[in-house]
Amino acid sequence: MYSSLGYQSAEGEQDARVPFTRGLHLLQSGSVDRVLQVGFHLSGNVRDPGSPGEPEHFHHVSVSFDRCKITAVSCSCDNRDLFYCAHVVALSLYRIRHALQVELRLPISETLSQMNRDQLQKFVQYLISAHHTEVLPTAQRLADEVLLLGSEINLVHGAPDPTAGASIEDANCWHLDEEQIQEQVKQLLSNGGYYGASQQLRSMFSKVREMLRMRDSNGARMLILMTQQFLQDPRLALWRQQGAGMTDKCRQLWDELGALWVCVILSPHCKPEERAGWLQLLATWDKLDVCPLEEGNYSFDGLSLQPTAAPSPGPQQGEVEVTAARSRHTVFGRALQAGVLHWKDAHLQRILASDSPSPSLTGSTEGDKPDFDPQGRPLWLGESFPTACARVDTLRAHGYPRKALRLAGAIVNTLRLQRRHQLEIYKQQKKELLQKGITCITNTEGWVGHPLDPIGCLCRALLEACRLEEESLSLYPDSGIEKRKALYQHVPVPGSPGESYLALALEVALLGLGQQRPLPEGLYAQDKVVRNEEQLLALLEDVALDDRLVQVLRKQAGLLLDGGPLSGFGEVLFRESVPMHTCARYLFSALLPHDPDLAYRLALRAMRLPVLETAFPAGDPHPNPLDSIMSSRFPRWFILGHLEMRQCELASTMLTAAKGDPKWLHAVLASIQQNIHSPALLFKLAQDACKTATPASAPPDTTLLGIALELGLQVMRMTLSTMTWRRREMVRWLVSCATEIGPQALMNLMQNWYSLFTPVEASTIVAVTGTTHTTLLRLQLDTPQREELWTCACTLALQCAMKDPQNCALPALTLCEKNHAAFEAAYQIVLDAAAGGLGHAHLFTVARYMEHRGLPLRAYKLATLALAQLSIAFNQDSHPAVSDVLWACSLSHSLGRHELSALVPLIIRSIHCAPMLSDILRRWTLSAPGLGPLGSRRAAKPLGTDRAPLCQLLDAAVAAYITTSHSRLTHISPRHYSDFIEFLGKARETFLLAPDGHLQFAQFLENIKQTYKGKKKLMLLVRERFG
Repeated sequence: MYSSLGYQSAEGEQDARVPFTRGLHLLQSGSVDRVLQVGFHLSGNVRDPGSPGEPEHFHHVSVSFDRCKITAVSCSCDNRDLFYCAHVVALSLYRIRHALQVELRLPISETLSQMNRDQLQKFVQYLISAHHTEVLPTAQRLADEVLLLGSEINLVHGAPDPTAGASIEDANCWHLDEEQIQEQVKQLLSNGGYYGASQQLRSMFSKVREMLRMRDSNGARMLILMTQQFLQDPRLALWRQQGAGMTDKCRQLWDELGALWVCVILSPHCKPEERAGWLQLLATWDKLDVCPLEEGNYSFDGLSLQPTAAPSPGPQQGEVEVTAARSRHTVFGRALQAGVLHWKDAHLQRILASDSPSPSLTGSTEGDKPDFDPQGRPLWLGESFPTACARVDTLRAHGYPRKALRLAGAIVNTLRLQRRHQLEIYKQQKKELLQKGITCITNTEGWVGHPLDPIGCLCRALLEACRLEEESLSLYPDSGIEKRKALYQHVPVPGSPGESYLALALEVALLGLGQQRPLPEGLYAQDKVVRNEEQLLALLEDVALDDRLVQVLRKQAGLLLDGGPLSGFGEVLFRESVPMHTCARYLFSALLPHDPDLAYRLALRAMRLPVLETAFPAGDPHPNPLDSIMSSRFPRWFILGHLEMRQCELASTMLTAAKGDPKWLHAVLASIQQNIHSPALLFKLAQDACKTATPASAPPDTTLLGIALELGLQVMRMTLSTMTWRRREMVRWLVSCATEIGPQALMNLMQNWYSLFTPVEASTIVAVTGTTHTTLLRLQLDTPQREELWTCACTLALQCAMKDPQNCALPALTLCEKNHAAFEAAYQIVLDAAAGGLGHAHLFTVARYMEHRGLPLRAYKLATLALAQLSIAFNQDSHPAVSDVLWACSLSHSLGRHELSALVPLIIRSIHCAPMLSDILRRWTLSAPGLGPLGSRRAAKPLGTDRAPLCQLLDAAVAAYITTSHSRLTHISPRHYSDFIEFLGKARETFLLAPDGHLQFAQFLENIKQTYKGKKKLMLLVRERFG
């Protein structure tokens, strides 16, 4: 493939790696020598110094050329790249730059014709002698054929001469290494998951377009080679077998491949036989099972550009059919359809031939199809808009930019005339449509995201004519320098005074972006709509707006607002039409400095997302049939989340711009509340508004803060019943936002908590955060205001405790510590809840809190209530409440004998675990009751186990050991024998606490031995340990 000055290095690629750059460096360093030209064959040696630390290499290079084109290359470096190697470049540049130093010779056939027989024989023998190992077999074969009178070689006049060049009838084209192209494409496709592979394949597509622009016949050939490799991609069969869609990167490459084939087939200068051959190939590929289908429900028989096309109150016959049924269309379908198109139309030729074609005197219409508008400007009617734009793209691709511009102008004239007629008819039907509150889609397929990218083709053609040339074109642009923004100028449109191609490009882009159109089917097709919109808006962002362009913006914005069913900004929207949020965001930012009223009206109209509206408008019991069919496919909105995010971005842009303007702030708020349905996005808007309203170096905007708070309240109401993991973050933010506004806003939150927060959120976040020291300092309250806020918070905490005592009682007690009356009320709520089923775990938690606060008697009271609800079985040694029970026993012991005695019956009734009972018993016998720091009464000495109240506890512990032992012995296995022996050891310790404990334990062991004498091994272990 060719390597030249026109090659633009990929982003981040160093110029030193470009073959042309390396070849130029070799030439300038004097690495080329022994250059000889024999006829049309050039040869020479190139010295390559190689990389640092590597030896230099010498390469022999040969180049064949014909009519200013390199037709064959050969180099001993065995380069396996798409581009000519640096050595071929160096030799070719040497011939161009140092022509006088090249030794020239006639074609070898001319030299041979000057030799006699002896000279010829000597020449041949010397040649064979110099290269006998390579050419001797070939020389002998040729000699045999020459000596044979009837051989084929003797029937042909003359002999071939590789140095003589081709004849005038032979086609000449640049050398193309077909095998290497196929190998390179195959390798890149196998690395399809990598970004670099996709970029390189796109570079190859760009090379095809470059070839087409230079009218190089290799362009189509290279595209054929690439297509063959694309179809041999093994992933196609795998995806088809698995029923999975191909990756986005791969799909984008196939789209570009299909678009390139449209340009090739539509070529205005190709021969009929060439086109027939290409169409035959496409038809073969189109029938392959692995050939990818075109994504989206785009029509292949779109309506023609007609000036009388108009909206109607109901769908026309056939409109539903376009959506409901389609045959199989592959990515090559558009190119196959282009095969029936031609360039012979007389009116089309007039458009392409002149900047200002005029109507002929013999008439300018054929039937109902006018060729010129009332102002005498040319029109192009009779084929669909995407097809007409494909012609423009084809003309640009094949190197006819001026003709492409002329056709683009005619298409724009046609679009304007069509829009004018449609608006006139809409005005007549407007009242009826608005009364019904519905509309149908005039365009069943959108132009933005369309496989042929008609709007993009048209815009690029118009912008290309207005682009200012770079002041100087660097031979090798530094890849480190940031790409400069494109600069455009107004270029007048011939025959249209006061108009420029730049203004037409802006008008066309807005017309396409603002078109009311249904969202296509399929995830990739919908992603493509979004991507195409962003590409068009990126083009518009590069255009600096002057007064002329601002006037175009204002005019187009007005037409979009009044466009009815034609416009996505119209008063009535088709339920599944593509939202206008991104387009509106651009228009809003562009119009705001010049016409704020228009900017806000347009952006507010665009805030709609009708597919999320759940009901049809009132007064319309029988919705439009097309609307019903389309709306039934709601699940196909794969990109709904992304569209909602763009809606949020538009709202955020308006909120930021409206800061300081209460009128528009409230208008934007009303639109947000009406149209945005995602709590997460509403919360993001609320946060953005609060941040904008409270700059660090300026006073806050109270109106915008109020709007932020209102949005936050709406989020709280929306998520109260559903709950999300972000609720705690949202509640904290809402309290901080209310704090920024003032104490009244904060108290309003507390007073209306029931409709906004759960009891847990209100008591643990709202009430607590709203009364922290930081919050009080921020609010700068005086003493009465602080008291009022505290009272409000305590009231909130008590209400929450009554609503959810299980989770809110402790927070309420904590918050109300400084208010005696409120604290007593909270304590009473806990007592009441205990009777109503408040669990022992929560009661123990509150009891510990009471002890920590220095209220041991209240802690004891709550502990007894908790024990009354508790039940620990004989085998629950690791029950979660064990530590709480031991704590309660310790508390009662520290209070005195009376409290301990009252607790013993509760312990006996609730706890049946023998080790636990014995543990409590030992703890209580270590010291006298009432000696702890909380005790008020003191006993003379520790309690004995032979007297009340501990004797009852000892009896219970002994009984628990007996019961547990029999229970364990019933189902014991040999692997648990040792554990049981240890258990009996602990039991004996407890038995011995009784006066006759030794006797009781002996009787207990004897009973076990008699009852379970069948477990001989176990009984043997018992005897060994206990006798």
